[in-house]
Amino acid sequence: MKKEKKTPETTEEVKETAEEVKEETAEEKLRKELDEKNDQFLRLYAEYDNFRKRSQKEKQDIYSSSKADVIKELLPVLDNFDRAANNTECSFEDYKKGIELIFNQFGEILKKTGVESYGERGDAFDPNIHNAVMTVEDDELGENVVAEVFTKGYKLGDKIIRDAVVKVANS
Repeated sequence: MKKEKKTPETTEEVKETAEEVKEETAEEKLRKELDEKNDQFLRLYAEYDNFRKRSQKEKQDIYSSSKADVIKELLPVLDNFDRAANNTECSFEDYKKGIELIFNQFGEILKKTGVESYGERGDAFDPNIHNAVMTVEDDELGENVVAEVFTKGYKLGDKIIRDAVVKVANS
């Protein structure tokens, strides 16, 4: 048997077929890479979403735990007020002494939690932390000085919890 020689037409067809196979292979490779990247993206998105949900839950748990801790500290004060209210046998001086002890107990709790009170007569008036509701002329005090404190202010670190309500002298 004799071998037939390939005609240029047949060679052309073979080249076209080879190029088509190469194109399909390159396209399949790109499609596979795209699928892999898409899968990576979906996994990363799911991880981020889980992280976000976990962080939100942790923050809520910390908030609830902090509230419970503060309330737990305040309950003994409430118990002491209850005892004082139900004690009808004591003298006025004993009652007054008990209320002072409860007041001091409450102050210690505030101190322990980092809450500080501010606003004293003679302090310089600061509109950022004081709420001036009255003014008065007073020769004993300087200009823009707290003359009287109606309600103390409270802060936790740098955060103002409540402004001090004051009367300001010579403003």
